Amino acid sequence: MPASDLAARPTAPAPLLGWKRVRFLLITSLVCGLMLSHNWTSGLPSLFVRTTLIGLVAMLVFGLFERWPRRLPVWAARWVWQVVGVALSVPMTTFTIYVLATKDGAPPFWEVPARLQGFVGFLGLGLLVAPWTALAALVRQKDALARHQRLAFDLQRSELEREAIGARLHLMQAQVAPHFLFNTLANVQALVDTGSPKAPALLRSLIAYLRAAVPRLHERDTTFGQELELVRAYLELMQMRIPDRLQFTLHVEQEALALHCPPMTLLTLVENAVRHGIDPSEEGGKIEVHVVREDRRCRVRVRDTGVGLRQGSTGLGTGLSTLRERLRLSFGDDATLRLSAGEGGGAVAELDLPALTEPVSPPVPPPTDAED
Repeated sequence: MPASDLAARPTAPAPLLGWKRVRFLLITSLVCGLMLSHNWTSGLPSLFVRTTLIGLVAMLVFGLFERWPRRLPVWAARWVWQVVGVALSVPMTTFTIYVLATKDGAPPFWEVPARLQGFVGFLGLGLLVAPWTALAALVRQKDALARHQRLAFDLQRSELEREAIGARLHLMQAQVAPHFLFNTLANVQALVDTGSPKAPALLRSLIAYLRAAVPRLHERDTTFGQELELVRAYLELMQMRIPDRLQFTLHVEQEALALHCPPMTLLTLVENAVRHGIDPSEEGGKIEVHVVREDRRCRVRVRDTGVGLRQGSTGLGTGLSTLRERLRLSFGDDATLRLSAGEGGGAVAELDLPALTEPVSPPVPPPTDAED
């Protein structure tokens, strides 16, 4: 059930003769009977029967007014309706019991001092116990209702936060699509402008690649095995454009292929290495991709031997900035992305994230704890 429905639905009244109420009735009737037993001469069973009957009627009146009438005037509070009903039920029930217990031809109970004293005892104890018990039950119900509503609101807030995170993550992924497409098309345009005979083959490879890549841009989850296919196709595409300036190697452990990650994670790291490392270098360079699984973590390392990090710059392009934000939305603080200078030149992008065997689910702050 959605949290919004849970918050909107009022708590259903407890059953009229639920086990908890019947158990409380029996215990209370037993205690009241023991309190009256010192002046009782007609046998304890009849005493306990009378206290139980009085308590049962009071409990039924409490439950009845809990449901009826369904709508009360604005000036009438239901709890007052219930407490007054319970208070009135005690003398009426007690009077009825004593009238029915009077034998035919016997004087009324109010003319017999012993019986009148018993009636007054039942009436006084009943008026002392029943209304206050009803008030205690109402306070307990109000407290339970408050906890129920607080839990419902917390659940609703969690769902709204999850939806907001999902919408923001989808927006970040949508930003990846034009960024990647514009970069790739710019590479193709440069090749066409130079009149290279490789342009037609490159365009065919690009079309085949985009047919496989574009549908995945809008998915919320993928695996490193699928990412590896895209990375290989992308690097082969880029190698056709600059065959003398780009070499690459891919090292992905078999155990890491089935691990889940946000779409375009590995591809974004590789594209950043090509765009900011290899392309600006006259000599070109080499890209090395490593993906390994270590216990419950997955570690990704993309190294290039290009121009390296520029002075006074973090080296982050639009792709890496977007990827970092997407990782934060998907894993919270449980994923890190670092960019550093490589030994002997170039740059190294290192990604550390959970080794997930199930689809990525954005984290949501837990709801506020509610008392039991």
